[in-house]
Amino acid sequence: MEQLTLLNGKEIPVLGYGTWQNVDPSECVDGVVNALKAGYRHIDTAQMYGNETLVGEGIRKSGVPREEIFLTTKIDNVNHAYEDTLKSVDESLRALGTDYLDLMLIHWPVVSGHEEDWRESNIQTWRALEDAHEAGKIRSIGLSNFKVEHLENLLPHCRVKPVINQLRLHPGVLQAETVALSREAGMAIQAWSPLSPISQMKEDAQVLKMTEKYNKSIAQLLLRYGIEKNYIPLTKSVHADRITENAQIFDFSLEAEDLAYLDTWHWDGDIFL
Repeated sequence: MEQLTLLNGKEIPVLGYGTWQNVDPSECVDGVVNALKAGYRHIDTAQMYGNETLVGEGIRKSGVPREEIFLTTKIDNVNHAYEDTLKSVDESLRALGTDYLDLMLIHWPVVSGHEEDWRESNIQTWRALEDAHEAGKIRSIGLSNFKVEHLENLLPHCRVKPVINQLRLHPGVLQAETVALSREAGMAIQAWSPLSPISQMKEDAQVLKMTEKYNKSIAQLLLRYGIEKNYIPLTKSVHADRITENAQIFDFSLEAEDLAYLDTWHWDGDIFL
């Protein structure tokens, strides 16, 4: 798996296996096992997903050494406060069965109970992540779903710079201004829900021509699109064959005209940001 070097010198695999909504015990554990078997070395979970224990079990069951895996989790919305964040870091470590995290993110910038004081709430939550990082519990820290106003509030207060901003990104949802500011601050960009357009694209004649042209599925085209936009796409499936198929995106490149078409493609779906 190809690697990308983060701002702090750590390396992260350029394709990740996501576990959102994977709460069925056997499906979640087997999904992680199958992903690692297929060559993924980047596993993404979150406190909010309620499956950290299952993800940790899958990692152990896989037999892949912990040090070969880049493991990410995220602070739940209910843990936005200095002491609550610190406590939740330890809880995540216990649930995942590891003594360190490769990456921990603030999951959302504005959460219930902090609608009015989100600016200070994010600063205090970040301070806790910085302290956990400096204590050796987390090797890299970052953000998720932080838009321009959230970044402009937090970045001046960071003594440890965020290395990632994880955003919803795919054709039709480009968030160009947020991506640009994040990159200007040195952050790599992760893309969640990169396969959202599949159902709509099944009706798109030009996209269907691309599948024939490259002999690739729509999912593979979308993941490759993310790679070529220099995102780190996070793909999710509980089916072993799809998990394997989604990793087979490093043997082709999109031609300029196809990349341009996807850049201007119109998304008709809801945007949950």
